[in-house]
Amino acid sequence: MFAEKREKNTGEIPTSSMADIAFLLLIFFLVTTTINTDKGIPLHLPKWGDQLDVPKENILNVLINPAGEVMIADSPTPISLISENIRKRIEANDLLIISIKPSNETDYHVFITVLDLIRIGGAKKISIAELDG
Repeated sequence: MFAEKREKNTGEIPTSSMADIAFLLLIFFLVTTTINTDKGIPLHLPKWGDQLDVPKENILNVLINPAGEVMIADSPTPISLISENIRKRIEANDLLIISIKPSNETDYHVFITVLDLIRIGGAKKISIAELDG
């Protein structure tokens, strides 16, 4: 009698549900992952077409030259005194709008430092303008 050859049973991994498992894992990670929001300078821009005439006495020009020197209302001001200077001017005129005018060559870090110091000084109305010429 001949012995019948037995076929070896090789173990197989069922792959029919692999796609379902991968899809569920994908959904799980999409739902549980938090996305970092951009952090930057919070600005509230006016609606298109909103223009108001502002009296010149309510505008304070802050100029920043390429060397990082700051002029507030045509008088040179050290960076360390910006907050105090702005605070005093806002106490004198609560309708004051600060207009920051950096030159095109002004270092970004200097501009951000001046902007932060103006906010620390209590300014709520800040305009970023471009120098003429």
